[in-house]
Amino acid sequence: MNQAADQKKQTEPTAVSFYEKRKKIYAKRVRGFFDNWRIALVLLTQVIFYGTPWIQWNDRQAVLFHLVERKFYIFGLVFWPQDVIYLAILLIISAYALFLVTAVAGRLFCGYACPQTVYTQLFMWIENWVEGDRNARLKMDKGPMDARKLRIKSTKFALWGILSLWTGFTLVGYFTPMSELINNVLTNNLGPWEMLWIFLYGGFTFLFAGFMREQVCKYMCPYARFQSVMFDPDTLIITYDPDRGEPRGLRKKGADTSKLGDCVDCGQCVVVCPTGIDIRNGLQYECIGCAACIDVCDQVMDKVGLPRGLVRYSTENAMQQKLDHKSIMSHIIRPRILLYTAILILISIIAGYFLVNRIPLKVDIIRDRSTLAREADDGSIENVFMLQIMNTSESPQHYKLTAEGLDGLKIVGDDSVDAKAAGLTSFNVVLAAPPESGKRGSNPIHFTITAEGNPDITLREKASFLLP
Repeated sequence: MNQAADQKKQTEPTAVSFYEKRKKIYAKRVRGFFDNWRIALVLLTQVIFYGTPWIQWNDRQAVLFHLVERKFYIFGLVFWPQDVIYLAILLIISAYALFLVTAVAGRLFCGYACPQTVYTQLFMWIENWVEGDRNARLKMDKGPMDARKLRIKSTKFALWGILSLWTGFTLVGYFTPMSELINNVLTNNLGPWEMLWIFLYGGFTFLFAGFMREQVCKYMCPYARFQSVMFDPDTLIITYDPDRGEPRGLRKKGADTSKLGDCVDCGQCVVVCPTGIDIRNGLQYECIGCAACIDVCDQVMDKVGLPRGLVRYSTENAMQQKLDHKSIMSHIIRPRILLYTAILILISIIAGYFLVNRIPLKVDIIRDRSTLAREADDGSIENVFMLQIMNTSESPQHYKLTAEGLDGLKIVGDDSVDAKAAGLTSFNVVLAAPPESGKRGSNPIHFTITAEGNPDITLREKASFLLP
């Protein structure tokens, strides 16, 4: 009977979960050298993000990606959709900069400048200010919901909500002029797209930084998955020194500690970690490189009278070969780093050169499709073109037009045009040439557009003249 029951039990399906239930992380606040750097970078990035849309330049917003006008203003520069090459170059430079930083010092960007890390840090500061330190938060969450807990939680969520909405509002302010956006809010005249993006971006900020936090870094961020491809044995990473720290153990008064390592097994490195990992288990993809464990471990070492650096920035080769600081730095400057640096500098110089020498003029030439060629009263052949002149400078210009490529080719009518600042001007140009000036069919010609008073602003564009 028992054997039959055992066989039946073995054949019954067993539920297996592939997902670990999330355990809320109550990270303890720690102050120290790396925390000070993190505070400085959080403040710097947010001053830039929140403050830039309010800067004025030439009676307009200094940085504005105006989607309606299809113009991108960046201080004294005006970019049009035709300038997408500069966006591509910017993305390439950003990618190589990320490769370089990662190859040198691991996930430094994640720990100090990633938006997810930055806003999580801001939300945690609010949480610590409203609810108290780690022990106070743990005690409150375990306790029943009462009037005090409801008040504190409501205050925290309200402050999170205000910060999230202001973040969404600021983001939209980069695409809609801030003055116009404020006026629309005050007059309750926000457009559907503006309202959508304010609440969408604000809502995701509230969700990601307030609740998901380390889950975004662990499960949603692709960088956490392919970061190991950019690492090598000479990459600086946050490392626990097991040769010095093991065997770990508490140092009780009067007990023999001669056989123990320097790690006192206090667990503080786990308590302060925003992703909840134990750095003593080695490098893990969840580590965002914030170095909070270094700050807290150094403080513990100071208290027990042991040298700092049990947890520190080091490399795999340095740990294996017992390299000193000078040798570690010499290994960092290696062919891979030199190659990344050389490519980054080269691309930046080329991009800077073309940006500085960029001609603030763009011209599109479109043939009049309704009349390919026509005969004038004097027997000459006329072609009609529509010119679209984009003045990308922030001052009005007066342009002079000339055409060449055929004997006797001339412009019929006005050969100059006024163009407003940072504007698009369209007008028709009639060219005439003797019928014997070229071959039948298409003949290559060139338009030259020059700004009067500034010969450096000159553009030469190719077109074709049709002779019947």
